[in-house]
Amino acid sequence: MPEGDSVYVLARRLDRSLTGRTIVRSDLRVPRLATRDLSGRTVLEQVTHGKHLLTRFSPVGDQPGLTLHSHLLMDGEWTVTRPGKRLPTRLMPEVRLVLETDTGATAYGLRLHQLDLVATADEAGLVGHLGPDPLRADWDPAEAVHRLLSDPERPLVSALLDQTLLAGIGNLWANELAFLVGRSPWTPIGELGPDGVRRLVDRAAVALHHSATVPGAFQVTTGLNRRGQDHWVSGRQRRPCLRCGTTVLMADEVPNDPDNRRTWWCPHCQPGPGPEGRAATTRRR
Repeated sequence: MPEGDSVYVLARRLDRSLTGRTIVRSDLRVPRLATRDLSGRTVLEQVTHGKHLLTRFSPVGDQPGLTLHSHLLMDGEWTVTRPGKRLPTRLMPEVRLVLETDTGATAYGLRLHQLDLVATADEAGLVGHLGPDPLRADWDPAEAVHRLLSDPERPLVSALLDQTLLAGIGNLWANELAFLVGRSPWTPIGELGPDGVRRLVDRAAVALHHSATVPGAFQVTTGLNRRGQDHWVSGRQRRPCLRCGTTVLMADEVPNDPDNRRTWWCPHCQPGPGPEGRAATTRRR
């Protein structure tokens, strides 16, 4: 599943092709939006909130500005073709939206499982439940700390994965941040205390911003952009910890439970509870 930094990078890529361009043809291939037409509207900007992408369009006549909301979930993607080009025929059945611009470039949304079109003034109905996002201008670390401590018994990684508490942290970053603060993934987050949670939140903000904006740093958590050495624990089960040499362990995900995804940890560098400390409830995403 994409993380907040990957959606942010996608938005900046779409900016280069779409922002300031007028839509000359649109095709929304989901039943409830099939009759909607974005032709004549200008793409104003691409905004992200956590893992959600909001594409804002200008008003037309007496019609208000609109926002196209999309979420990539596990396998969704956007791609843009140059003038005169189109997607390979084999991919067309996976297309859920088409936006052709006045330059001839065309954006395609593939396998977008969540697609909504609302008045821009009504965006909060789609993303208002989300917590603070480190990659947004309205980032509020104090509010993030407050939300994360609202359930002090909740395991660290489960709290980080809850988008209503802190938006944009996916499974990779949740695992890596637990390692970076030297805590078992299943440590009750309240044990970090307010100061410890604030350090966690600040570290998350710096890490996501670095990943999203520095060339060559995308989701490199160790500082080493080399295959097999770019993550501290994620994907490194049965391999030695890059810090202490202890074998990295992995706990499988609990099916249909977003609180308990696949989890990696170093038992030496991250002392504390094991998988028996997992959260028992499923939270809103």
